[in-house]
Amino acid sequence: MSKTKEWRVPNFTFSTKPPQSVRADVLVLPIFEGLEPGPGVRPVRGVDLVALYEAAGNKGKRGEYLIVPNAGLDGVEASAILLLGVGKRDDAGPDACRRAIGKVARQLSKRARVATTLPQIAGRAFDEAVQATVEGVLLGAYRFDRYKSNSNDDTPKLREVAILGGARADARSARTAINRGQVIAESQMWARDLVNTPALDLPPAELAREAQKMARQVGLKAKIWSEAELKRGGFGGILGVGQGSVRPPRMIELRYENGSGAPIALTGKGIAFDSGGLSIKPADGMEWMKSDMGGAASILGAMRAIALLEPRLNVIAAIPSSENMPSGSAIRPGDVLTHRGGKTSEVLNTDAEGRLVLADALAYLAEQGPRAIIDTATLTGACMVALGDEVWGAMGNDRQLIRDVLAAGEAVGEPGWELPLYEPYRKLIDSEIADIKNIGKRYGGAITAAFFLREFVGDIPWVHLDIAGPAFSDRVGDYWPKGATGVPVRTLVRYVLLQAGTRRR
Repeated sequence: MSKTKEWRVPNFTFSTKPPQSVRADVLVLPIFEGLEPGPGVRPVRGVDLVALYEAAGNKGKRGEYLIVPNAGLDGVEASAILLLGVGKRDDAGPDACRRAIGKVARQLSKRARVATTLPQIAGRAFDEAVQATVEGVLLGAYRFDRYKSNSNDDTPKLREVAILGGARADARSARTAINRGQVIAESQMWARDLVNTPALDLPPAELAREAQKMARQVGLKAKIWSEAELKRGGFGGILGVGQGSVRPPRMIELRYENGSGAPIALTGKGIAFDSGGLSIKPADGMEWMKSDMGGAASILGAMRAIALLEPRLNVIAAIPSSENMPSGSAIRPGDVLTHRGGKTSEVLNTDAEGRLVLADALAYLAEQGPRAIIDTATLTGACMVALGDEVWGAMGNDRQLIRDVLAAGEAVGEPGWELPLYEPYRKLIDSEIADIKNIGKRYGGAITAAFFLREFVGDIPWVHLDIAGPAFSDRVGDYWPKGATGVPVRTLVRYVLLQAGTRRR
């Protein structure tokens, strides 16, 4: 991969000092919708901050801000105050903190020292709001500029962020929340980097090398399955999809071992570039297909965070990566592939390739006897038609697992929605010459894709997350620029930490 331009992640600290006494380039203070002052606003003397905020046309809606230079503010040590709208008081939870400060993170990144009382709006959820604020600062300030030759002037200058709590705040738990937020956000930013990297520079072998490097840094066990090893292991889906490319496929296996009992198993679709194969996509449908490994990136990011946060349980990941290209050696519509474990699939559309590689990984993970399997994939446009581009779809064979993963996503601001595995639709992927075929009819495409995957997990609790919508954005969001979002790294980490018996995010 090309070398990333240097941005040193800021140092986050915690303090219970009065906000007026904190030295900073900018002090961020919240304003609720309806112009109700938030923590730290009223004690500022010498000027009516709310009146200034209102005079600028602001109402306190999330992300509305006004910078007030310190020109005679009594007792205020900061060089300026940034009044930040956080939305309605009734919605003042951790995600409101993440989204509000994420909207101004680019502005804040131009300053060296920032302080804020923002997490105090969440009341009893203060620790989670601390974590969310850290995530919002980092994820909102993120940029991918390694291919720009003149971006040095735009490099973030932010070096220190002070999170301010009330006098009764538990400093130890707040610092734990800061660390957790930083680990998760940095892992999600790394996942974004992987997805944003052009496919020319991140073929399957290079993705595997990046995974190995990360594993060495954080203490994960890693094994990279070569093309020859995949052949010996019967991974016909991974090999079949990749056989049209001169850049051979890989499978990345990572293990986190820190407990007893069966592991949680994770996998993600890692199509390094998706041309559609012989069922080729139109040109405008290929422009963002470097992102078709967003599922794989999310699993890699989650595994990095899990290793650094050290929950007491075991996790295994098996991540398949192929490049789907048209050539004389590519699979053809009508070909039959034999997957890990012996099940066969008839390939009627080579652009429905993600399920073919995931099938092998799922079958392999099922052999490991896990307590649950979760897969993530930019799998179907049909899911985007159903749920739009900010909500992922969830389908699976275990009600409790589905509920737990959906709850994890809701808690961290990465919402999902369950789609039904309506059993009569299973017959739509029956094949006349193989065990199953890789497409059904036009309608219900997300569901029939999930039915295809279900064939390879047996009776192990399993949930499939179709992240085709939220994994890559064509517009700027609350705390992400155009491009990769890193969804659902936070969801996966939250789920794993909760399964380890913690209350962590």
